[in-house]
Amino acid sequence: MMNLMSSVIPQTGLAVRSSRAYNLAILISALLAATGVAFGLHALYVGHEHTYGVTREVPWGLLISTYVFFVVTSTGLCLVSAIGHVFNIEAFKPIAKRSVFLAIVTIVAGFFVIGFEIENPWRMPIYNMLSPNPTSNIWWMGTLYGAYLFFMVVEFALLQMEKHKIAGMFGLVGVISGVAAHSNLGAVFGLLSSREFWHGPYMPIYFITSAMMSGCAAVIFFFWLAYRANGWEMSKKLQDSLHSVAKLGATLIAVIMFFTTWKMISGISGQPHGKYEAMMALINGPYSVNFWVGEIMLGMVIPFVLILMARGRSLSLLFVAAASSVVGIFFMRYDLVVIGQLVPHFHGMGISDLPELFSYTPSLHEVMITVGGLALAAMGFLMGERLFKGHLSEDH
Repeated sequence: MMNLMSSVIPQTGLAVRSSRAYNLAILISALLAATGVAFGLHALYVGHEHTYGVTREVPWGLLISTYVFFVVTSTGLCLVSAIGHVFNIEAFKPIAKRSVFLAIVTIVAGFFVIGFEIENPWRMPIYNMLSPNPTSNIWWMGTLYGAYLFFMVVEFALLQMEKHKIAGMFGLVGVISGVAAHSNLGAVFGLLSSREFWHGPYMPIYFITSAMMSGCAAVIFFFWLAYRANGWEMSKKLQDSLHSVAKLGATLIAVIMFFTTWKMISGISGQPHGKYEAMMALINGPYSVNFWVGEIMLGMVIPFVLILMARGRSLSLLFVAAASSVVGIFFMRYDLVVIGQLVPHFHGMGISDLPELFSYTPSLHEVMITVGGLALAAMGFLMGERLFKGHLSEDH
């Protein structure tokens, strides 16, 4: 029989469950995260060119897309939580504290992954201060995300101390820095005129919109898991809050469907050089399964339909929609990063031995570091439930 232990939250009378299964989940997550660290350190020691599947032609791979996945989710969690405790929208207030904590966990997981993707990661914090380059989007990305993490940590600490007014002020600054950092991340792609698949002013706007969509999915996904893990029943107020989040998520999915439709049309119409070849690789080429099954079905269609079917009644249905959306969003980030690099710069010029499309396959090291980052996020979530007693200021 499972040996159950618990600690009671005085404010609510609820107990944070501590079972063998819960402890085993933390242990497995920790072991997978440590395995990711081991693979990352080995890659740094041996050399990326010997351990990663990226090449000179395709220098960004799975680790970059996973980093984008985590920071997009973190920004989305920050923005969704801010609707309640920063902008004082009552329906979103119950989700604030856990969402802020999850925003911190996911940005740390993103830093974990990008740290092993960069060949000399220690140079970034050192030369970010000693040799700043304000003309570089990458410099701004590191600086703004560093500031964003700082403000989110301070905000969470103030929420722990029940200083909600000051926490709201830091939350507002965190929102501003998060939006600036995330739109800048979109500009890292959108300002690359040599990559037609990415190039354009809409990319920062798309990143912010998709971040909000990711945040809505993550809120529902993690809240449902938290209450299942702790063996609690949600209050009516919190259930209503999650349904409000789901409605916002459905609206944002519709907006992303709009973006995706016009991205397809602009990529095909007139067969623009570079963009057309990349788009065809998605629609009926080697990445068509990723696109139609991952991005379209799992990321948008299934979640949208399930949210409409739930109609404010079934939280389990909303969890399935959120889980599907999270998986689909991972495919979105991967396709965005990889597809933009596959078309050769001199495609169509009849150069001998130049392929129609470059190829990329993630290596074992990249896969295991990605697994380590996901495990780190899972461990952070589970430990957060334990250490902060289920985020007791929430309306349970």
